[in-house]
Amino acid sequence: MRPCVRVLKTRIGNAVALARSAHDTLETTNAFAVDKIDLSIDGRAILSEVSLSFPAGEVVALVGHNGSGKSSLLKILARQLTPTAGSVAYGGRALQHFPGRDFARSVAYLPQDLGTGSEMTIRELVACGRYPWHGALGHFSPVDKQMVEAALAATHIEPFADRLVGTLSGGERQRAWIAMLIAQDARCLLLDEPTAALDVAHQVEVLSLVRRLAHEGGRSVVIVLHDINMAARFCDRIHALKGGRVVASGTPGEILVPETLRAIYGVEMDVVAVPALPHPLAYAC
Repeated sequence: MRPCVRVLKTRIGNAVALARSAHDTLETTNAFAVDKIDLSIDGRAILSEVSLSFPAGEVVALVGHNGSGKSSLLKILARQLTPTAGSVAYGGRALQHFPGRDFARSVAYLPQDLGTGSEMTIRELVACGRYPWHGALGHFSPVDKQMVEAALAATHIEPFADRLVGTLSGGERQRAWIAMLIAQDARCLLLDEPTAALDVAHQVEVLSLVRRLAHEGGRSVVIVLHDINMAARFCDRIHALKGGRVVASGTPGEILVPETLRAIYGVEMDVVAVPALPHPLAYAC
């Protein structure tokens, strides 16, 4: 194995996978439940009195301004940050009660920046998703190989699985990273701005895949997005943050009303009906 592959495998193993066994059944109808959490870093309040639920089997978007606390909340769900107050549960079980290995098998976390993995092949990158099941030095079993091939097929990247990641387009690269999470056999995906820096066509490509993984694959997804219209199109529920507090929560139809949009973004906004969509489109006035 090339040195760069070993380094990135270690990095991914430390960051990518989180939660309980992939074959456990959630004890409640919620994947995550957040109750009155606060987060302060270096004396600065990042989140305040945040209480939210994330229903199992749904795609839930976190939206809001830069600095609103979206990514920090996602990191708390991923156990990358610990709240200074309040509680978080996954499947009815407090996060702090999960042993490390149990918490590395079915909630998968994809940060904003894991690097390109440009010197790895797609198949090598996707195989990193099996890390929580056998560790850094464990034997790569036939089951692991089957999971990798299934993940490549699910994301439609098997025809170029032996290409280097660095040769892919932005949309193809994001599909490869998501395939890694699928290979992990994760039942819940935490995605931090997976469409950042992608053009509209690739955004639609990636978000269509995410929605399909949830609705056809029975997974739960929490995704940080900037574009409210993309969130409304591809997500079942939207939680909006502003200044570290929850300012709105509901279905796309409930969120896409002028008064709510003004509360979220602090500018005059309106909506326009689109016959082909079940909800209106938002725009700044």
